[in-house]
Amino acid sequence: MILHLVRHPPPLIEAGICYGRLDVPADLDRSAADALRAELPPGLPVWSSPLRRCRQLAELLHPGPAIDERLAEMNFGDWEGMAWDAIPRHELDAWAADVAGYAPPGGESPSAVQGRALAFVAGLAVPEAVVVTHAGVIRVLVAHWRQLAAREWGSLRIPFAGRLQVCLEDDGRCRFIH
Repeated sequence: MILHLVRHPPPLIEAGICYGRLDVPADLDRSAADALRAELPPGLPVWSSPLRRCRQLAELLHPGPAIDERLAEMNFGDWEGMAWDAIPRHELDAWAADVAGYAPPGGESPSAVQGRALAFVAGLAVPEAVVVTHAGVIRVLVAHWRQLAAREWGSLRIPFAGRLQVCLEDDGRCRFIH
């Protein structure tokens, strides 16, 4: 199966604010959607996170994208909408000490995000698809496929409105195409 993993465009939110499940719109430049559309094979099914910053782009790529909650960004719980520098230091330190397993108060862990994202991929029954989602979701998928240690997850850079093309082999291996 070939997946085109697409990150949403930049969100319309002040820099330095923690936003995971906050449903903020995207700073959507139609030229970004046009560029993506030109790179993608025509007629592919499109799945999207339910959050607006993804849905807006997905709807420009396909008139009726499928929406799947498992593609939503990590739930940062009590941290949502807070400035990163206002989050209690001891909580950030706890997360740094257990990157995969720590869940912010009232939120979810990156491991939980990885579990639901992998369940989404496992349930796909198509040869090729576009998935419009978030950096966190793409990061945990790539980390799984590359078998990266949790401490390496943060080093994966996922550009806004960028596309990563992967090929998942029947034997579970993954090839990164683009």
